[in-house]
Amino acid sequence: MNKLEKFKGIQPAWCPGCGNFSILRAFNEAMDELGFEPHDFVIVSGIGQAGKFPHYTRCNTFNGLHGRTLPVATGIKLVNHKLRVFAVAGDGDCYGEGGNHLIHAIRRNIDIKLFVHDNQIYGLTKGQASPTTMKGVVTKTQPFGVFSEQFNPLTLAIALNCSFVARAFAGDISHLKEIIKSAITHKGFSLVDILQPCVSFNKINTFEWYKERVYYLPADYDPTDRVKAFEKSLEWGDRIPLGIIYLTEKPTYEDLIPIIREKTLLEQEPLINRIGDLLAKFY
Repeated sequence: MNKLEKFKGIQPAWCPGCGNFSILRAFNEAMDELGFEPHDFVIVSGIGQAGKFPHYTRCNTFNGLHGRTLPVATGIKLVNHKLRVFAVAGDGDCYGEGGNHLIHAIRRNIDIKLFVHDNQIYGLTKGQASPTTMKGVVTKTQPFGVFSEQFNPLTLAIALNCSFVARAFAGDISHLKEIIKSAITHKGFSLVDILQPCVSFNKINTFEWYKERVYYLPADYDPTDRVKAFEKSLEWGDRIPLGIIYLTEKPTYEDLIPIIREKTLLEQEPLINRIGDLLAKFY
């Protein structure tokens, strides 16, 4: 049996040539190389083409509402912090509807790994501009071009002192796989923004467009230098950096909660009598 067969879910319904296929391949290879089995982790997703990701992966999963990926992932992690929890979202799903949740997940530094499929468009709803669509781009709902400034998730994350900030490209499965592995083995909230071309609705940011512009951070780049990380996060256009942009170590949210220090909530006996006493006060 192929070593990746154990992670195989249902047949993907993505468009032929979609960058999501490369992300799925890189993720499954990372899981295999890290020695994970399908029952070792849970994937939480929202709505959109990226939201279908856990359907195509054999694993524990929860498919939630649009933009609400991180609250569900946070709840799962707090109930059983021994479980590996991954969140998968699109750029519209996470940076648009879910922007507020992203800010506070970073602030808490809960040990969740967030993989954003960033195709700079709303693919499932057929081509509207997303927060990461470049200024001036004409779409079905922006016939005069996008007026708003392009959202920069990496700069936001570094400003909030996110413990792991990285960018990868779906056109390089090997590099993407290594970034995924690094995010998973890092302790703390990890944001991986994945440049993922949409072959159906984004005719600007294509595989060729990215290949002409992306470059890999050099070996001597120091991701712990926050000022340099800010500078790198602002690079966009002719040159787009790939790699771990920013990295820092600090306590996770789970580390700071006394009640789950010894046992997960899942392992603790429910205090039924105390619940009864509390309810009796309302009689």
